[in-house]
Amino acid sequence: MDETYFLYSEKGSRNIKDRKPRKRGGAAKKRGISNEQECVLVARDRDKMTFSQALGMGRLTKEQLEEAIGHKLSNKNVLCTDSWRAFKTYAADKGMVIYQFKSDGKIRTKGIYHIQNVNSYHSRLKGWIQRFKGVATKYLNNYLTWFQVLEAIHHQRNDVNIKDSIIKRDLIPNMETYDTLRTSHIEI
Repeated sequence: MDETYFLYSEKGSRNIKDRKPRKRGGAAKKRGISNEQECVLVARDRDKMTFSQALGMGRLTKEQLEEAIGHKLSNKNVLCTDSWRAFKTYAADKGMVIYQFKSDGKIRTKGIYHIQNVNSYHSRLKGWIQRFKGVATKYLNNYLTWFQVLEAIHHQRNDVNIKDSIIKRDLIPNMETYDTLRTSHIEI
């Protein structure tokens, strides 16, 4: 489990309050993580089951963790996170085993435990969202869900599924020809 941040955006809004509009996405006025950025929590297991949700502005808190994902985890789970203290207090309250990794990247694994799966997901997510030239924060959860579905489809594609879909495609009779399709759209 790890968090990532997106710059708060009111893309498409004509009446932006509390600040001047940013040109072409722009940048935050404050350096680092601040209340100008929306926190997105991503939790992912080894089977590629993913939870992602926008939690609010600024740094992640233990209360946000409990509200967002508390009902999905128990003390039987092993939590792998970065070194942010909200994760540590959350795991302690739940009685969970926790492995924390610092962001300096010197120690990336502890046995079989790591957070590279989540960090890789963050990288793909941010690259995918870049194509939209910014996303309005009020729609961010919709985009997170869309990306999660695309990832699930991508991981389901294997040789067995591809061969199965080819066989199913060939079992359905298709009587349409180029001429019938071409002339079906002409209105007289």
